[in-house]
Amino acid sequence: MLTQILDQNPNDAFARYGLAMEHAKSGDLETAMLEFKKLLEVHPDYAAGYFMAAQTLAKAARSDEAKTYLQNGIAAAARTGNAHAKGEMEAMLDELG
Repeated sequence: MLTQILDQNPNDAFARYGLAMEHAKSGDLETAMLEFKKLLEVHPDYAAGYFMAAQTLAKAARSDEAKTYLQNGIAAAARTGNAHAKGEMEAMLDELG
């Protein structure tokens, strides 16, 4: 269903995020990351996209890439005034060292 939505509206942030999450849950890291990248190219202030991309990368032991997503996500959350997301990403960044 998400792919059908994206066929009609490739810039639908919610559908793109959902598709990325589905790929992440199924263990398809590369496809999940491609979807997160597409999402964030079109919606650079979508803080949840950065956070979940970072979590996906961290689970795959790709900490350096996860840190980059977190840093970009923290900046996006600051731009949009999303203190909750900013705090969550700062905490994860601290955990990753």
